[in-house]
Amino acid sequence: QVQLVESGGGLVQPGGSLRLSCAASGISFRIYAMGWYRQAPGKQREVVATIISDGPTNYADSVKGRFTISRDNAKNAVHLQMNSLKSEDTAVYYCNAEQWPTRYDYWGQGTQVTVSS
Repeated sequence: QVQLVESGGGLVQPGGSLRLSCAASGISFRIYAMGWYRQAPGKQREVVATIISDGPTNYADSVKGRFTISRDNAKNAVHLQMNSLKSEDTAVYYCNAEQWPTRYDYWGQGTQVTVSS
């Protein structure tokens, strides 16, 4: 079965960094676009960053220049390096895998990121 397992979340001070990881199993990883989404309390889930199977990336304006998404196809993993964290980045972060061209997707359970002094 398909599994996406996030890790790396935690508590960090403003200006600090975290690196989130998502390990995928049960899918042919190379044919999936991967993404990170987040949802803060009382807010809608929003896309943070996506990366296509062959490398192109997209970022939300709110994180551009601070976050970097990457993937390791050999290890079936996707990462999100988060630098210069702000309190506004506090949310549950979810890993997403989307197959092209079917658009069928899977979600991880999420990992909490809290940015606070």
